[in-house]
Amino acid sequence: MHRLLVFLLIFLVWLPQPSWAAAPQPDRLPLTESLLVERLKSLSPSEGVRTIDLRRLTIDLRPENEAFRNQFYRSIQQLIQRSPVPIGLDLSYSTILGELRIAKLGVQVPLSGQALTSILSPLEQSQLQRDRRRLYQLSRLSRSLLVQTQALPAQLTVFRGPLILVQTQFQGYVNFTNSFFLGRVESKGAIFEQDVDCSESRFSQAVNFAGTSFRGALNCRSVIFFDATRFNQAQFQGLVNLQSSEFQAIASFHQAEFQQVANWNRIQWQGNADFAQTTWHNAALFDRSTFAQSLFLTEAVFEKLVSFQQVQFNQPVNLRGAAILDQADFGDANFAATARLNVPDLQFNAEKSQILGNPGTLGRVLSVPMLQGNETLLRNLVRNFRQLEQIPDVNQLEYTREKLRLQELSRRLTGVNLNTATILQLQQIGFSPIQAEAIAQARLQHPFNGLNELLRIDEIDLTTYVKVRDRIVVQSAHGFGEWLGDRLRWLGLLLLISLTRYGTGFWLIFGIGLLSVAYFSLLFWLIDRLRRLNPTPIIPNFTETVWMVSSCVVLAIAGLSAVFRTSDTPWISLACLGVLIFPIPSTLLFLLYRQGRYHDLMEISYFVEDGSLRQLRLLVGRLPNIPSYPLFRERYTPISWEKRWNWLNYLDFSLNNLLKVGFNDIRLRDQHLPGLITSLVWYQWSLGLLYIALLFWTLSRAIPGLNLLIYLK
Repeated sequence: MHRLLVFLLIFLVWLPQPSWAAAPQPDRLPLTESLLVERLKSLSPSEGVRTIDLRRLTIDLRPENEAFRNQFYRSIQQLIQRSPVPIGLDLSYSTILGELRIAKLGVQVPLSGQALTSILSPLEQSQLQRDRRRLYQLSRLSRSLLVQTQALPAQLTVFRGPLILVQTQFQGYVNFTNSFFLGRVESKGAIFEQDVDCSESRFSQAVNFAGTSFRGALNCRSVIFFDATRFNQAQFQGLVNLQSSEFQAIASFHQAEFQQVANWNRIQWQGNADFAQTTWHNAALFDRSTFAQSLFLTEAVFEKLVSFQQVQFNQPVNLRGAAILDQADFGDANFAATARLNVPDLQFNAEKSQILGNPGTLGRVLSVPMLQGNETLLRNLVRNFRQLEQIPDVNQLEYTREKLRLQELSRRLTGVNLNTATILQLQQIGFSPIQAEAIAQARLQHPFNGLNELLRIDEIDLTTYVKVRDRIVVQSAHGFGEWLGDRLRWLGLLLLISLTRYGTGFWLIFGIGLLSVAYFSLLFWLIDRLRRLNPTPIIPNFTETVWMVSSCVVLAIAGLSAVFRTSDTPWISLACLGVLIFPIPSTLLFLLYRQGRYHDLMEISYFVEDGSLRQLRLLVGRLPNIPSYPLFRERYTPISWEKRWNWLNYLDFSLNNLLKVGFNDIRLRDQHLPGLITSLVWYQWSLGLLYIALLFWTLSRAIPGLNLLIYLK
């Protein structure tokens, strides 16, 4: 037992620690006037910059020590003002008692005039001039809107050198307001016991607050960070307010923790914003902000409200592995064409949490790469939007889920099985010979149960895994029945997705119907009006041909327009439609014209109509040919070829056969009718049953009231 304790003690001593969590420092010396004069006379170089070394000291700036406090500020400020080159300030490992005001340490310069030219570089002058114009425009806008705002300050504090605050402990209030930091600010592991105010400040170079503890409120309103900003592993125990600030480079808050409300409203994020593995114990408000680059919320935990109202997203938002325990509000958020909400492995329970957004918006941008491991998440998201009565989002998510299922089925049918593939097959999909041999040896000992087991093989690196994971599968051998069932499920799902967007695209299925009606109308007109050329021609006249072809072309254009506007893969949708309507009808048409027609009643139309009624009828139960009973023949008369509007009869018949609705009850006659024509008509009638089922299914999902009635619990 004693040996174990000794071993643990040695292990903890030698355990690597961050730079700001080094071994305890020796006791801090109190800073006196004499020691201050000595340190000001002997500046130490730090990364090529002369720096005032005030490390490992206790600096008392409390009101009861007023004489020393005035001497402290006056001495440092005079040294910095007289120096022709920037001078840094290093307060690392020190303790600051009382309030620290950066305005009394930097150089005071007016916001206008030529006083800046002797201090700032041209680039820094341009930055300041731009900020001045921005503040002036905001002031004018506020006055025009009669909004009361704080008056612009007449002077600006410029701190030219680096400010180093590594593990510095601030016991009092810290005031960095209205300051322009030209050098870097490094505050790793610092502790701010009271409030910190950086409002209206500018940070020209990198800012590093990694591991810093803010135990009071942090107020950084209208701050601009020109370079990279790092608050990794920072602890924010008080209120956080960065409203109206601007991050022009990367901003990293990786593994930070927020105890109170964090206000990030109206912030301009020009670079990537990294909030990965952050913990938010209270509300996080990002309203009316703009994210020009990606936002990373990977594995972030939101215990309360997180609000993105009226936010502009220009790039993807990564929510992989994040946890939404209360509410996420994306109301009126705007997503660019390249923006997505990547939510694989998102921890979300629709019974306890909510994701809000404009109807039809979030369902379009929510994205997961694969179905495996995300089925529960998608089901919870569907339940969430169904409870909010946002049916467009429900439909879009179910469509996304079925697309992922189709991808999974496709991979099962076409992917290479790791448990049965030969070494040559493994090499053909991207594995090296050494990797293929290692896979073969590994499966001899134990068959693969999942793709992730590949990473346990030493020869397989992550790059290779990412490259081949979409072309490999892991499955046991199955019989012919399972093989056939997988292919039938794949085909059925492909048709549902391509022709109806899995019941979510009414205009898509409507466009498919227009194309089908136009195509079959042309076929029926062709077989009825173009019968033979010899010995006695039976052909349509020129006027009828023009009208018929023109009407079919107009319907086809309308159908193609609907398909290309609503389908994610219009060419696949058209290919699926073509497989249904081209091979069999084309074969029947070819056989019909090859064998010719030599039957009675050649000069009378194959189609007859019920002349007893002319009205809009639902013909769902009607069959496409008339009965052979003589009394029925008396009611039906052949359609007239001589009428100028005869071409409308073929459109009406095709509409009757496909949609089961029409103005006239037009059917096939029962005498002297070639069987090939009967087969063609019955084939369209059978497709019509399928089309009607898909149409009503799509309508039931597309119409909110009907959808809610179906899914009412």
